[in-house]
Amino acid sequence: MYRTLCYEVTMHRGKHRAELDRRWLILVVLCVTVFLVVVDNTIVNVALPTLSERLKATDSDLQWIVDGYSLPFAGLLLAGGALSDRLGRKRVMQTAILAFGAFSLLAARSTNISELLVSRALMGSAAAFIFPATLSLLTTTFDDVSQRAKAFGFWGATSGVAVAFGPIVGGALITHFWFGSIFLVNIPIVLIAFLSVAAVVPESRAPRPKRFDFVALVLGTSAITLLVFAIIEGPTWGWRAGSTLGLLALSGVLLISSVSYELRREEPLLDVRVFANRGFSAGAASIATSFFCLFGFIFLVTQYFQLIKGYSALSSGVHTLPFAFVTMIATPLGAVFAIRVGTRYVVSVGLIIMGAALLWMDTIASNARYLGPVIGSMMILAVGFSLITAPSTAAIMKSLRPEQIGAGAAVNETTREIGGTLGVAVIGSVFSSLFTPQVRTALSRLGLTSRQLDAAQGSMQAAKGVLARLPTTSPAFVHASRGVTSAFMDGFHRGCLIAAIAAALMGVAVFQFLPKEAARKGELVLV
Repeated sequence: MYRTLCYEVTMHRGKHRAELDRRWLILVVLCVTVFLVVVDNTIVNVALPTLSERLKATDSDLQWIVDGYSLPFAGLLLAGGALSDRLGRKRVMQTAILAFGAFSLLAARSTNISELLVSRALMGSAAAFIFPATLSLLTTTFDDVSQRAKAFGFWGATSGVAVAFGPIVGGALITHFWFGSIFLVNIPIVLIAFLSVAAVVPESRAPRPKRFDFVALVLGTSAITLLVFAIIEGPTWGWRAGSTLGLLALSGVLLISSVSYELRREEPLLDVRVFANRGFSAGAASIATSFFCLFGFIFLVTQYFQLIKGYSALSSGVHTLPFAFVTMIATPLGAVFAIRVGTRYVVSVGLIIMGAALLWMDTIASNARYLGPVIGSMMILAVGFSLITAPSTAAIMKSLRPEQIGAGAAVNETTREIGGTLGVAVIGSVFSSLFTPQVRTALSRLGLTSRQLDAAQGSMQAAKGVLARLPTTSPAFVHASRGVTSAFMDGFHRGCLIAAIAAALMGVAVFQFLPKEAARKGELVLV
């Protein structure tokens, strides 16, 4: 009897250990798919100055190169979550991975801005059907709350790996090959992800999948698209121009209509009622704000490294490595800290730290030492960011019922992408609003034609290109060159200041509104 009991206990433990090992293997595979999607954002940022030079892209074009991927990504995430719940998460994810690879090939063959933007939009559309499935599968795979929180930590750390891999590999490819090569690097990752998912990840569906609502999708996506379009083009059209104000007003009307429509539906595509849950709304707002700050900062700092500090594309990638290294280490720790001391404290402190780091960046000069304020502020920013993502994601998913998991995963990623999209749009537009008129003023004394001035104010790369064709010995040239640099730094500082204020305000709000919840042994606590 005793031997039989021992044997059964041993077999049970072995079976439990095998199931746990398989869960962590599934996590690894899902992280590979997340890596595929995230790396495309980071790998493109380091190529922005090169794209500006070779494709004659303006600051507005550069913003669209980044947001052209993020915008359809954000707009179609809800559709991705709904279809994954209905058709099968594994099946939808595998199909989207193959589509992502095909559209990457199109991007690599682009010969002008229009072709590149279309290819990027298609890649973002495919990514929207990958991400929700990964988070849904992760949530259903780890039923233990403590293990799920740790899994979210490793899942979030994948972004740190992508931040490291993207700029370095992208910089190396840009340095030695043509710009399209940065998209070809996706192909081997696509193959690895597809085969790994096929071999390891089980199929799953929602218990009661919702009907796909095309009207809700069009209303929500149109509202966000028009908002971002108005923000990006605002510096060019003028913030008081009728076109800018008209698009902003139309975006607001569509957003209100979308919310009203969803509230009347029995099975809404996005159940806006979940935002009445303080844990859900505070977690979503925290993620959106952290990515707002991060994407806006990366958009500016990659150009700062190359156009102000004079680093090559590869060197710029290497100089972002400390941020990525800290993120990889600190993100899983953020999940552990949330278990120990509470999500409320960890997330709010993370946002405050991000705000402090961005405020420090607001003081960085054009000739600042990298081994000093630049690397210091970047590493502190990474610490703050790492304390936010995993605990906030866990808070969102913890607040949902099983049938809401797919939609919740989509909402989580929608807020992340909308935050990042608006970060590039808002901070990039703040930069352009200061940079454009100052560059025109700085170059106006050089006797340039109106056409040359229009071209120069399009981007920092364009301004430097105009200066490079002029004699460098005159005092007027030296003054103009300093004026162009000053214009860039003024825009850079103002963008960092806006991001710092957003992070600090959200940190205070999260501490006030994220709910308190008594700790239960082994669970993520919301206190």
